[in-house]
Amino acid sequence: MTDVPVDNAASARTSAPEGLTDAEAEELRSELAKVEEEIITLRQVLAAKERHCGELKRKLGLTPFDGLKQNLSKSWHDVQVSNAYKKTQETLSQAGQKTSAALSNVGSVISRKLGDMRNSATFKSFEDRVGTIKSKVVGSRENSTDLQSPPSSGDKPPQDSAPF
Repeated sequence: MTDVPVDNAASARTSAPEGLTDAEAEELRSELAKVEEEIITLRQVLAAKERHCGELKRKLGLTPFDGLKQNLSKSWHDVQVSNAYKKTQETLSQAGQKTSAALSNVGSVISRKLGDMRNSATFKSFEDRVGTIKSKVVGSRENSTDLQSPPSSGDKPPQDSAPF
């Protein structure tokens, strides 16, 4: 084999793909070139339009932040009117109502149980003992306060600072 430079693009242009004649292949290549040229032109036109749009927004005082706010507002509105959002909102509302009812029932049960416990003999016995201890502590405190109170503090009533 000898080294002969081969131009792949040129050979691709001269040989037609399978199932096409040379004339059909050339016509397709011509159409492809036109479409690619149109794409380039459209990109240039789009870039020019985007620049013009930016200039108009700048002159009107519209910032990218304003556009973002508007887009977010529209998106949030779209979410709120969607069926999925409505169904989710309804489901969560029902769940909240059921949870509220359940917690109310639990509160009622706890309140009733605490009332029953307060009326029990054990609690009454405990309450009586605490009362007895309090009266002993407060009573002995009052007796010792009367003996040790200075004569100048007679115009102020003694303060009860008992913890109960």
